[in-house]
Amino acid sequence: MAPFIYLASQSPRRRQLLEQLGVAHELLLPNAAGDIAEDAEAIETERAGESPHSYVQRVTAGKLDAAVARHARRGLAPAPILCSDTTVALGMQILGKPVDGADARRILRLLSGAEHEVLTAVAVQSGAQRLQALSISTVRFAPMSEAQIEAYVATGEPMGKAGAYGIQGRAAAHIAEIRGSYSAIMGLPVYETAEILRRLGWPL
Repeated sequence: MAPFIYLASQSPRRRQLLEQLGVAHELLLPNAAGDIAEDAEAIETERAGESPHSYVQRVTAGKLDAAVARHARRGLAPAPILCSDTTVALGMQILGKPVDGADARRILRLLSGAEHEVLTAVAVQSGAQRLQALSISTVRFAPMSEAQIEAYVATGEPMGKAGAYGIQGRAAAHIAEIRGSYSAIMGLPVYETAEILRRLGWPL
């Protein structure tokens, strides 16, 4: 068993959660200097009739496929490769990362006073073996005034985050209830990740 895993994600929150588990890891990210261009936008494009559950698992698998190919191109030492993706869904509507401040305000108005799902998929490739899991949590926002939405968007925190918020940041002041996995809402389901790594022989 390798003494570390590759994390194919730029998310500092996923790095933090792996550190919480005590799992040594190295980043496996696209390198503009040497990698073939990888079209993440195409992977993340929604397909007609696709459910949020299917979407998040497909995106995670696609990102893992790209990471496995990247690993092979670079001739790196063998070790498990981990990918994860988080999707926010209001019913069947997928609420992705806001494109700008106006879009962030639109998304937050939808979430205000409502309950939504946060779906986080995790997948690990180890040699020819691929293990994956899906964590589904429910989050309820308290009603937010326009002034509160404006103040939150002004912090810049909603940008780059699915559903235009990060539970580990200032949005927590507006979250009345969660049911499920706090770590999964952050971006990596710690329990499910640990279960996958245990199956691969990690002493967790």
